[in-house]
Parts: sequence; C-alpha cells; structure tokens
Amino acid sequence: MTTTPLIGVSKSILKIKELIHHVANTCLNVLITGATGVGKEVVAQNLYAESARSTQNFVKINCAALPETLLESELYGYEKGAFTGAHKKRPGKFQTADKGVLFLDEIGDMPMALQSKMLHVLQSGEFSPLGSDQEYKTDVWVIAATNHNLEESMKQKMFREDLFYRLNIIKIDIPPLRKRKEDIPSLIEYYFRLYKSEYPDNQGTRPDSDILTKLCNYSWPGNVRQLQNCIKKQMILNSWEKIFEELTQEHPEIAPPILKENQQNGTQVYINQEFSNARTSIISEFVDLSTSSDKLFEDLSLKKIKKMASDKVEKEVIAFVLEKVGWNRSRASKILKISYKTLLYKMNEFKVLPPA
Repeated sequence: MTTTPLIGVSKSILKIKELIHHVANTCLNVLITGATGVGKEVVAQNLYAESARSTQNFVKINCAALPETLLESELYGYEKGAFTGAHKKRPGKFQTADKGVLFLDEIGDMPMALQSKMLHVLQSGEFSPLGSDQEYKTDVWVIAATNHNLEESMKQKMFREDLFYRLNIIKIDIPPLRKRKEDIPSLIEYYFRLYKSEYPDNQGTRPDSDILTKLCNYSWPGNVRQLQNCIKKQMILNSWEKIFEELTQEHPEIAPPILKENQQNGTQVYINQEFSNARTSIISEFVDLSTSSDKLFEDLSLKKIKKMASDKVEKEVIAFVLEKVGWNRSRASKILKISYKTLLYKMNEFKVLPPA
C-alpha cells in the first residue's frame, strides 16, 4: 500500500508525527478525530507504515457508507446460505485484517446494534461470521476515525460509553486547515508535484506569492481534501485566479481576506472581511468614518477613544442599575460603590434620566 506522508510544519502536525512515532509499535487502539477532509486516513496510514504490522494487510471499512445488515456482514463475514444471496462463504474484514490493521472510518455512524458486537470483538478478539456457530480468533490493531463529537453522542445515547473508552486509548485530534495555515504552502507544493507527475500533459503552474497569500488566508471549509481538488482543477484550467474566484462564489459567507491598497504609500495589506466589519462597527460608534482620511486620523486619538468608550460603558451600567432598583439613587450608589454626589454628577453628565 502506498502511504501518503503527513505534510506540515505546524506545531499540531509536528506533535502528531511525534505521537505516531511513539504509538506505532504499541498496537493500542487509536481514535483519530477531526473534521471531514483533514487527513484522518493519512494519519492511520502513517501509524500502519511505522508499525511492525506494515508487512500485513491494511483493511479499511467506512461505517457510514453501508446499511446496518451489510456492514455487519462486511465486518464479520458470512457462511454460505446465511441470507438470501449468500451463495458462498465469505471472510469479513476482521479476518482479512488478522495480524494487520483494521481502519474503521466514520465509527461515529456505526448503528447502536452493531456497537455491542464490536465491543465484544475488541475485548476478546473473538467473533462469529453470520450464519455460523463457530468462533474465530483475530489479532487486529484497530484504528478508528470520526468527524463526530463522540462525547456528545454518548450524552444523546447514540454511542456506547464502553465502546468509546475501548477505542479511545490513544486519541489523535487533527485541527482544521484554517487553524494551521502555515501547512498550506507545504501541502500545495507536495500535491502540485504529485499531480504534475500524474497529469504530465497539463500546464498547471505553482501559485505566485500574491495567490499563495490568498490561499493561505482562505478558510478552507473542506480542509485538505478541498485544497487537493483545487490543485487538480488548476492542472486543467491553469488559472489560479479562476480557482480563487470559484472558491469565493461557492462560500461567500467565508470569503477570504480582501486585498486593499494603502493610498498613502502604495503598500498592499490583506484585511479579513469579517473582522474588518466588526472593527468598523465598533469604531463607527465613536468617530465619523465617512469623513476624510486626514480628519479621521485626527479623531482616532487612542486617549480620546478610550474616554468615549469608558463613558459609554459607565452610562450603560448606571442606567441598568437604576432601572433595576426602581431609580432609588441611594441604593444605586451603594451597588455601584460610588458616592451619592458622584452618581448625581454622572447622571447629569451622561443625561441618564428616569422615565417620564
């Protein structure tokens, strides 16, 4: 089996690589968690590749892709005549993965009825194929993965606690790509080289520095898988700008940072639209953003803004307390821990008046 390397230079990826190195030869059950597309199977492959079982089978089964009855027969196998259509005996994944690795992808989607049977196999190493009274012994290293919050699933009685603790001996959590943006250049380079060899007749080019900055600041809701698809598409279209345009059209609510040019010195800076809007909303409470740049910069005295913000908070708190105590000024002054005279002064200054 060809193993995809775990690409990245972020602290989280380096920590995962170190953990893989320590865990690979222990054969302790591993639970890999993370959003769809972050690379959970890649981590499982690397665990397998570094282990003493790398010469044996690596068997994968997607627990979300099969209906309950079919998933059971795939896991444990069946005897001839066990059900309609069972024309011959067939071994299950536990049998074919014996002495190797069984990768249970999307374990959080396994039906409750099968979870108890899975627990039994993990505890005893024994199972019976469908339609058979004979028990088989298996020696598999189980690595499971999920994009579900299994702790929450347990609270909702959708995942067995005993199975969770049996699987969760070693936990490896993979952060989404937006939280490890320093890995993006390495991932682009790796997959560019890979797909360039797979599609030698296409004219795809590496992103220039401007495009790379945009790509690094994009949110990547589909994580590494989405990035891979973009690189493949670029191999065909040979236009990073077109790829980037499609990304923003597909997910306008998470549009990447917008490139703005500073009129003063011609420099270019990226401003995240969401945070930019939030900042603008706050600042607009204290200054007129529609004014000229020179006037705006005069108004943006930090000392002045701090005083205005402090006054705004004080006014809101004083009004809130007075309303709660029925405008009893003596009681309000005690709650606010200021003198009665100071309270009257601030009420006058901030124009805090009782309802007419």
